[in-house]
Order: sequence, then structure tokens, then C-alpha cells
Amino acid sequence: MVVRLKYGCPVPTDAGPAAGSPTLGVGAVALRDGSLLMVQRAHDPGAGLWSIPGGKVETGEYLVQAVEREVLEETGLRAEVGDLLGIHEVIGAVHYVVLDYTAEITGDPTPRAAGDAADARWVPLDTIGDLDCTPRFEETLAGWGVLPSADEQGD
Repeated sequence: MVVRLKYGCPVPTDAGPAAGSPTLGVGAVALRDGSLLMVQRAHDPGAGLWSIPGGKVETGEYLVQAVEREVLEETGLRAEVGDLLGIHEVIGAVHYVVLDYTAEITGDPTPRAAGDAADARWVPLDTIGDLDCTPRFEETLAGWGVLPSADEQGD
């Protein structure tokens, strides 16, 4: 395989036009009675780690539809998607650009893990730090005002 360097990063020349392109993902930040809807990832990246429901946007899918689909696939719950809460990147073997939205769960709020989730549950906000979460999870949510910042917790 021939590899050329572009801005210092190896890019395969025979991988097609999407080679090296970021992958777009979405997530749902759903709060209920002081708890956050969370899933434990069943597969890599991050197998065994906790995060919010979410995943890749499929071709031809609107962002809101992707959020609704991911919540349903991973928790069995239906979500009404709200505002864009924030954008973050995860750069590793794959470069992900993730758009996280607020969401309200409609109907029965009892999650049932399915799809890419090994477990799904409502986690009290003050116990999220006890879980093994995906990298920068707590810091990201604290930066967006969902969780208290480290400074606020020290008060």
C-alpha cells in the first residue's frame, strides 16, 4: 500500500475519498429526577466504559433521527430530542466528531440494554464519578453545565 503524508499524518492513497475523514457521531444527554441516562459500551471503542447513549450518524440520516435511533437501539427508550448541547472530538485510530443533544425520554422510562450497550440505567449525577467512564466524559459534561465542575464539588 502506498502512503503519502499530508500535514504529517499518513493517509492511504487507495482508500477512497473518505480516507482520513472524521466520523460524525451523536449523543443524547437525558436527565430525569437528578439522574443521567447512561449506557455501558459492549464493543470497542471503549468496551466496558460508561457514557451517554449515542453512536455514528448513518448516511442520509438527519442528526435528530440519529439521536432518536441510538437511544432506542441502546436503551429501548423513545426520546424527544432538544437543543444541541455541545460538540467534542475523540481522536484515536478513528477521528470522531460528536454532537451531543439534550433529550427528554417519553413513555416508560425504564431502560433495557440492547444493541451496542451491555447495560443501561439512570445514574444519579452525584455517583457518575464512581463509574469507569469514557475519557473526558465528566470534564465535558461539567464544561457544559450538566455536572458540577471540580471547583464546584470542592466548595
